[in-house]
Amino acid sequence: MPRRPIRVTGAAEVPLRAALHALRAQLDVPEAFPDEVLSEAVRAARAPALPAYDATDIPLFTIDPPASTDLDQAMHLSRRPARAPHPDGANGPASGPGFRVRYAIADVAAFVAPLGALDAEAHRRVTTLYFPDERVPLHPAPLSEGAASLLPGQTCPAVLWTIDLDADGRTVATDVRRALVRSRAKLDYAHVQRRIDDGTAEEPFALLKEIGLLREGLEAERGGISLNVPEQEIVEQDGTYRLAYRAPLPAEGWNAQISLLTGMAAADLMLAHGTGVLRTLPAAPDGAVGRLRRTAKALRIDWPHHVSYAALIRSLDPHSARHAAFLLECTTLLRGAGYTVFRDGRIPEVTSHAAVAAPYAHCTAPLRRLVDRYASELCLAASADAPPPEWVGAALDGLPGEMAEGTRRAGSVERGCVDLVEAALLKDRVGDVFDAWVVDVQDREPSSGTVQLESPAVVARVVGPDGPLPLGEPLRVRLIRADPATAKVTFAPA
Repeated sequence: MPRRPIRVTGAAEVPLRAALHALRAQLDVPEAFPDEVLSEAVRAARAPALPAYDATDIPLFTIDPPASTDLDQAMHLSRRPARAPHPDGANGPASGPGFRVRYAIADVAAFVAPLGALDAEAHRRVTTLYFPDERVPLHPAPLSEGAASLLPGQTCPAVLWTIDLDADGRTVATDVRRALVRSRAKLDYAHVQRRIDDGTAEEPFALLKEIGLLREGLEAERGGISLNVPEQEIVEQDGTYRLAYRAPLPAEGWNAQISLLTGMAAADLMLAHGTGVLRTLPAAPDGAVGRLRRTAKALRIDWPHHVSYAALIRSLDPHSARHAAFLLECTTLLRGAGYTVFRDGRIPEVTSHAAVAAPYAHCTAPLRRLVDRYASELCLAASADAPPPEWVGAALDGLPGEMAEGTRRAGSVERGCVDLVEAALLKDRVGDVFDAWVVDVQDREPSSGTVQLESPAVVARVVGPDGPLPLGEPLRVRLIRADPATAKVTFAPA
């Protein structure tokens, strides 16, 4: 599920930051690593398990936000010329022109010993947690921001994917192996976008657009959808706050398509081998889609009934505040996602992810997500036609529950942060009246529900009189509470 990225700017002592600190304590968020975990991380950083295959000649590069130091992925993109069949068949059949995607993923298993202190702590944390003012990492900094990170100029172990595509961007061959790699450059999205737009991008960067657009076309063809979720920024100035959105650049979507391609290749490998862990998502229930339609109406977004959800999303402009707010609400349709384990050729009934519209696996962010380390091992085993390591098999059945708990905690963090941001945004407007739409009503208490404000684009609780709220209808509401200290925002019918 895409995160709802929120960033807060302003002085460190502002009330919102104090409230965020209190939220971390309230949710029992782990912050400091135990001494034995840090000691093991330092030792592992000095002496990882190194693979025999040397791929340091591949000029990989990373694309991340400028301040990122936990770099999970590095890539190199190239054209693949047409190849004639060899007379004796030694080099395989003929193939047409296309592309070669090399995608290196941080090899966390080269550093984390099974059943050690580092491993136990990763199973306790499950995911990196993101707050508007800081992140709480899955692994200690000597690994996540040091030896295991694909930093430029650093030779380190990785899981190297080589995925060959045809001229239409479809996968024709996949290889995955351990390798030593060395990234040549740490790039940010704005730099890559400028180089592509002004025509100065070298081929590996220029191909990001070409391959990304092809993969986006294939996504639309199979009925999938990628949410270009904008970043919410709350800016503190002179004791008040304002809300702004940063629309993602096209290069961010093209970069995401490379990760998505790899996750789909991983799922296919595991399914063919008969053992694996998939990221699955059933189709959204009608009630959730109905609520989203009411949100679209509240934000004055035209959504004709003959237009599919996927088609609507592709028509939106994340530079528009109303469209940005709606895209953030669309993440609610992804909350039913889970992890499905299978073994010994017993393929589960549900293998697809509804948003991807294909089988899919999380495998490209092992520095930030526990399950990805295991998915990498399963794919390496599948590629070698070998059984997975014993430590992977022993942990496999417990992974869905662990990931569900970690995802629940991450969801609580996200909801708590959104509530805090909205309370801070409205704290000086108690008593004001706003135009809103009723997007949800509680079944057991129809006088209470949820409203979507037109401006600012806030979703909040409304407590009405004895009568039921008018579901799907406009409603003038008065703000009766906005307390950043408790993250509470409440409206009443005006």
